Amino acid sequence: MTRYVNRDGRWVSASTGEALLTDEQRQAPLAIPMIISDIPEYASPIDGRMITSRSERRDDLKRNNCVEYEPSMSPTKGKYRNKAFCEKRGLTVSEEFR
Repeated sequence: MTRYVNRDGRWVSASTGEALLTDEQRQAPLAIPMIISDIPEYASPIDGRMITSRSERRDDLKRNNCVEYEPSMSPTKGKYRNKAFCEKRGLTVSEEFR
C-alpha cells in the first residue's frame, strides 16, 4: 500500500514524490484524505484495562461481548420515561412518556 505524506500543502507518495491528486482534483470539494485523530486514553468500564486506541476499544468490546451503544437499539430510542430517574439526574421525561 502506498504511503502518502503532506509536503508543502500537497499529499505526495512518500517513496516516489508523485502527487496523490492533480491540481484540478485538489480544487474539488472534499478531495483530500480525511484524518481522524485517535481517541483519548481511558480505563475500560468493563474490566479496568487501559484503552489507548480505537483498535483496542474494538478488541475490548469484542473480548467482553459488548456492542457500542446506539439509541436505536433502546426500546425507548434513547428517550427518558422514568420520572424518579430523571429527577435524580436533573433530566426531563420525554414528552411522549408524561
